[in-house]
Amino acid sequence: MRKVVLYELLSLDGVAEDPSAFFTTWDDELDANLAAVIATQDTVLLGRRSYDEWAGYWPNSTVQPFADFINGVTKYVATSTPLDQEWAHATAVDGDLVEFVHDLKGRPGGGDIGVHASITVAQTLLTAGVVDELTLVVAPRVAGGGRRLLDGLPSIGLQTTRAVASPTGHLLLDYRVTG
Repeated sequence: MRKVVLYELLSLDGVAEDPSAFFTTWDDELDANLAAVIATQDTVLLGRRSYDEWAGYWPNSTVQPFADFINGVTKYVATSTPLDQEWAHATAVDGDLVEFVHDLKGRPGGGDIGVHASITVAQTLLTAGVVDELTLVVAPRVAGGGRRLLDGLPSIGLQTTRAVASPTGHLLLDYRVTG
């Protein structure tokens, strides 16, 4: 069965909204971490807001390795309205997102299913119990305001599988969801 892997950039106080406001430095270990995450993924789930922002940026971006990955990967977008912007390999999810993800996980073959950005999608899937792993990158900065990834969620058991600091002080945290 395929895994759903949530990859999020967070501030120390848990804010996931607008990570460019609190990710002011980047290093080679963060690049290597991202490359390892996307190397196992062949599908990405996005929310409508993230899709609209990313479809306007990534098709012309040269920021690697993510540009080649996100432009070439199959993308499913959680939305109730048609997609306004064209972006290669993007399809709107028809129907209930949680049911769609259950079906997607059960399809034979394929790599991991990534959830990048998309706070509402991440929260919906965490609440429904369909996320298998969390890969979090925590910036050494307090955002002080904005939407937090884990607000409003039920209790979720996690097992830490990795916790390291990058040279610039970012925390790289991997968790397996245990229930």
